[in-house]
Amino acid sequence: MSQTDNKTLKYQVDGPEDAPVLVLGPSLGTTWHMWDRQISELTQHWRVFRYDLPGHGGAPAHPATAVGELADRLLATLDGLGVQRFGYAGCSIGGAIGAELALRHPQRVASLALVASSARFGSADEFRQRGVIVRTNGLEPMARTAPERWFTTGFAAAQPAIVEWAVQMVRTTDPGCYIAACEALAAFDIRTELGRIGVPTLVLVGAEDRVTGPGDARTLVAGIPDARLAVVPGASHLAPVEQPGAVTDLLLTHFSTAWQDTLAAIPVPAFAPRPASAPVLPVAEITAAVPQPEPASGGRADPYAQGMRIRREVLGNAHVDGVMAASDDFTGDFQELVTRYAWGEVWSRDGLDRRTRSTVTLTALVASGHLEGLAAHVSAALRNGLTPAEIREVLLQTAVYCGIPAAGAAFTIAQSVIQAETTPPA
Repeated sequence: MSQTDNKTLKYQVDGPEDAPVLVLGPSLGTTWHMWDRQISELTQHWRVFRYDLPGHGGAPAHPATAVGELADRLLATLDGLGVQRFGYAGCSIGGAIGAELALRHPQRVASLALVASSARFGSADEFRQRGVIVRTNGLEPMARTAPERWFTTGFAAAQPAIVEWAVQMVRTTDPGCYIAACEALAAFDIRTELGRIGVPTLVLVGAEDRVTGPGDARTLVAGIPDARLAVVPGASHLAPVEQPGAVTDLLLTHFSTAWQDTLAAIPVPAFAPRPASAPVLPVAEITAAVPQPEPASGGRADPYAQGMRIRREVLGNAHVDGVMAASDDFTGDFQELVTRYAWGEVWSRDGLDRRTRSTVTLTALVASGHLEGLAAHVSAALRNGLTPAEIREVLLQTAVYCGIPAAGAAFTIAQSVIQAETTPPA
């Protein structure tokens, strides 16, 4: 086991030193211990490398706000151990990291298993909203709702000790690192790139997973050229915990039969598939890859495309979709101007971070009396990292320099938005 700097990850290695390496990646809010019940079987054939996300399980709290950054840290950790080629299985965000590796570093990944994962995790709004809730309330709301997201109702009722263990994993996670991981998931979208994943891939999903369910799994299988789907009955999001025997059997079969090493650096371990310990009927589906878009021509990036991306990241998809849906021939040119100039040219500049830009924007709206836009930008400020206490200080400052009536109206609007945005789900 190793502690790390801010460029590597905390890890645990089990199994024979001369065996091929199999990397196991965790889900958001969990630790490498979510794979404990697979280790005894997997280490008979592989040297198993498990890692913790930053700030999880006591790992150093060095936040990473992009899946690609997490993949880079994992590769740096493996490089330090001299591991060049490996199999990879990851759950949820751990699966996203594996897909990122297969896309960006295909020479490193021998075979891939995506467990309870997705090409795009829900909506960006959903994960940024989760970050707002954690920033305001801490991780208790996430811990309290983890059992219903991760386990079937029957399992949660029958296994209270495991449920409590799962809740404690979330409670002991560093909030800043959890928020950063939410940002990474909000930005993750590889739907148009799936056809470039060139290794044999098992897509494994719990039949009752309500986070990244069978629909998400079938999107992965439809896009990855050499992919098969395994649906595990009686399992929700943390299938390796809820149905350990079934998941272990599927991983053993996949990595023993699909492991391909074009560099001839890793031997395939001998393994005869054994009957599953639980009734599991993997469903195999292979379809054509998603057509790939034509590469963009050279030259300066279109400020409209960049502006629309930033506008959605800051204001949220729901708000932007509503504005664009209401646009018509009369207002369309104005919306294009706002997207290109305000968002593509100004909000995209490197001179100020988004927290600072939100602070300036809130002040300007109050000073100019344009309070009709304040609600959207209070919500944006929360997404950009300002806390309710910091927003309060900004509005108090405007009371001195912009006037009591304007600030009073702004406080009323902001109070309503903050209550709605930061109240945890029931």
